[in-house]
Amino acid sequence: MGRGARLDRGRLLPCGHHEQIVNTFLGEALGFRSTKSVYTFIRRGYHGRMETSTTSFIVESLTKAIVEHRLHPGTKLAEQKLADHFGVSRTLVRQALFQLSQNRLIRLEPARGAFVAAPSVNEAKQVFAVRRMLEAEMTRAFVREVTPAKIRALREHVAREKAAVDQADVPGRTELLGDFHVRMAELMGNEVLAQLLGELISRCALATLMYQSASAAEHSHEEHGEIVKALAAKDEARAVQLMSEHLLHVEESLTFDRKPPVNDLSLALS
Repeated sequence: MGRGARLDRGRLLPCGHHEQIVNTFLGEALGFRSTKSVYTFIRRGYHGRMETSTTSFIVESLTKAIVEHRLHPGTKLAEQKLADHFGVSRTLVRQALFQLSQNRLIRLEPARGAFVAAPSVNEAKQVFAVRRMLEAEMTRAFVREVTPAKIRALREHVAREKAAVDQADVPGRTELLGDFHVRMAELMGNEVLAQLLGELISRCALATLMYQSASAAEHSHEEHGEIVKALAAKDEARAVQLMSEHLLHVEESLTFDRKPPVNDLSLALS
């Protein structure tokens, strides 16, 4: 999924009027799930009188919707529609949109408004290149400090991935597959690495939604399982190789000559 606040294994919980999700495109896109996520903002207590908390709630909800592919690249995020949905002023919506633009999840265009970011082919390739470099070293470091408890945690995570895949739970699967990589950094106790990975994975989610081939086989959770086996065996060379190949497979499943999907939120809600 960007993260303007400290990453943690938090839970996005509905509260107050936000619990009533309207039966529109936006309501469905911003629907709440009870699954934990390490690449969404940590949920802070929501109080209507606290502007910073309200803004954070909007940022959290939009980030989750974008990362889980419920808001598509190119979607126009109309300020008044969002203000009406969240029951807040347009000023708070603007603050949230500005934060998301800093995280590269949306773009702000003068006189046109805010749109879910649509990464270019070059940007998508660059993001995956950075991930390969970063995660290869993370994998080496993980092997050096691996423990049975860490392996158990990763195996449990892979089991949840498989359940989501088997149940055709697309949002849950997307969330968990991205979480695997951030979970490794979290288990190492490296919050900075977890935050960096979270931001990169958020941008990868946009790229995969725009360019992923419909015929591409989805073996990410199986590859995660093989990576965990190598980590458990403390086979550093194989673990690094599997991680690099896994990320390369994800990138190779993208079809960069495919026309990006566009969805105008204002039209969807009209």
